[in-house]
Amino acid sequence: MNKRAYFDWNATAPLREVSKAAMTQAMSNFGNPSSIHTEGRKAKAIIETARIQIAEAFGAGNSDIIFTSGATEAAAIALRTREIECAGVEHPCILSNCVENLSTDGNGQILISKAQCSTMQSANSETGILQNIPAGVFLSDFVQSFGKIPSSFDWSDVMSGILSAHKIGGPKGVGALVIRSDIEVYDLLKGGGQEMGRRSGTENVIGIAGFGAAAMAASRDLENGVWEEVAGLRDLLEDGLEAIASDAIFIGKNVDRLPNTSCVCVPGWYGETAVMQLDLAGFAVSAGSACSSGTVKKSNVLGSLGYEKKIGECAIRISLGPENTKDEILSFIDVWGTLYRRFKAKAA
Repeated sequence: MNKRAYFDWNATAPLREVSKAAMTQAMSNFGNPSSIHTEGRKAKAIIETARIQIAEAFGAGNSDIIFTSGATEAAAIALRTREIECAGVEHPCILSNCVENLSTDGNGQILISKAQCSTMQSANSETGILQNIPAGVFLSDFVQSFGKIPSSFDWSDVMSGILSAHKIGGPKGVGALVIRSDIEVYDLLKGGGQEMGRRSGTENVIGIAGFGAAAMAASRDLENGVWEEVAGLRDLLEDGLEAIASDAIFIGKNVDRLPNTSCVCVPGWYGETAVMQLDLAGFAVSAGSACSSGTVKKSNVLGSLGYEKKIGECAIRISLGPENTKDEILSFIDVWGTLYRRFKAKAA
């Protein structure tokens, strides 16, 4: 295969054309959105339009949407000064702000007793496992599920949620905290009191415009059944790999998962080795969540699910998107099979 195939959509999605167009248009409005003159009001209108777009796409019309630099900042704002419990399968931005007291069952479901004092991800970025979120959970990480499965924040009975633009084809460097209007949160940095006094600092108008456009496009994708087609490609890929390697382990295959995510382990075949081999062959996949800067750092997700360290070290994540094709999947199966047989021959 001469053309590279991108199979790392959970790390970041390609920037959508509609997002590029919205951002380009926003660039011509140079006013500060905090200013009350015409230029400032035009910039503010771009932000408010995006706020409405995201509220519509996420079913959050009765909640507040606070724009941030990303989901990491959104989580920090929500969790600041609070004693909230979490499980080890959460993203590092949650783990670093919570007390890791919660465990998971054999199907990867997080076990909680006090919802109002807990956080629970909607979907895991590495395994794709979906959670059954109970009413009253204080914070949920919707970063991976938003745009891939139907969701409505207002109907979820979750108190707050975090989103990231670049996971749905928007720009990097912008996200949002979605929160019930009666929940108090405080800005991390004191300043001009932007975003309803909850996130000081001049808003990223251009990025926010791209976020709003991406949210609407993601909503249309769901309505058009795009991710059902992606799920078919994911199943084709897993069936192909399983036919080649009877010892391959597919994490979460028998439980509800995101439609695009496959976490595969071949005992003894280290994940970072497989990632580099596949990269050289023209395929972009990842080991772990790919959210640690420039590393293939080991993840604690599989350990939290009860898998031995030697299994976790051999995991790779393949996450597909609407732009992937059947030909790419078949080519990947062929290349992966060649690399697998080479690995088994050396291990013999």
